[in-house]
Order: sequence, then structure tokens, then C-alpha cells
Amino acid sequence: MFAVIKTGGRQYRVVPDDVLEIGKIAGDVGTIVQLGEVLLVGGESPVLGAPTVPGASVAAEVLQHKRGPKVIAFKKRRRKNSRRKRGYRDEITVLRITEILTNDNKPTIGPRPKREKPVIAAPSDGDDEAPKAAKKKAAPKKAVAKKAAAKPRAKPDAKKPETKKAPAKKAAAKGKSEKK
Repeated sequence: MFAVIKTGGRQYRVVPDDVLEIGKIAGDVGTIVQLGEVLLVGGESPVLGAPTVPGASVAAEVLQHKRGPKVIAFKKRRRKNSRRKRGYRDEITVLRITEILTNDNKPTIGPRPKREKPVIAAPSDGDDEAPKAAKKKAAPKKAVAKKAAAKPRAKPDAKKPETKKAPAKKAAAKGKSEKK
């Protein structure tokens, strides 16, 4: 069984266990939401709505809320030194379709339980051999040749004549200029 639903100005063909991204809708992550605008319910005897199928809805679980890819609108008028750059990201809700309902039925399937990540137990003090096997020594790094040894330094005995800088000139006062 499949259905064609309308949400956010777009139409989607859905079957149970489909995962789809739609425009943002209200609903917390992990809850079941009902989408009421069903345009077609297909199967052995398809039902076409005019404009929607009465009493039909689609139940879906909210998996996450996220933002879509960045879209940049850049406008430029050549030789006018005029440009405008604007960007935006769509707000998206990711849904998993749980079931297609007809005859004003309520959803019977609840949200799926989340998978728990396996927890690795810390080794106890009695198992000294296991941590030693797990730890590996890092390979020694190669010696790097020093650049200072490559360049010979100037002898400190050879003295260079010191040059003195001339004192900076003072700027002329910006007062009244004297005329002669």
C-alpha cells in the first residue's frame, strides 16, 4: 500500500518505512505526527481524492530537525560597482513513515526505541596482560638535521663598523606663514 501526501507545497509518494526530508513541521524528535492531506491511497483498489481522500492520514515518526544545504544568491551589475550576496538554509524535518491510515483510524505503531551504543567495560586490576598487549610503542621519529650546522656563523672577532642614523627631522609648525 502506498499514499501520495501533500505537505509544504510539495507532493510525496510514500510507503511504510520510508525516510523522507520535508519542510519543517511542528513535533519533537521521537514523537508520532499525522499528516492529513492525503491525495491518493493506492493498493489493490486505489482511492483518488477530490482534492483529498476523506478519513485518510499518514502517521510518521520525527527522526530529527536539521538545516538543508546553503544556497547563495549572488547578483552583480557589471561596471556599476554593485553586488549583493545573500544566502539561506532551509529548515528540514526528517520523517520515517510508520503506517498509512484510512477511515479516521489512530496510529497503532509507536516510535521505535533508540539503539544504545555498546558500552565497553574497563579492565579490572587483575588483568595486567590485556592492557600490555593493547598498548604499542610508537615508532621513534627520524632525526632532523639542524639548519644551524649547515650555515657557518660569522666570527665574533670581526667587528663591523657601526653606522649611526641621522636624527629625525621635525615637522614644520602649521601656524601662520610669515611673508616678507
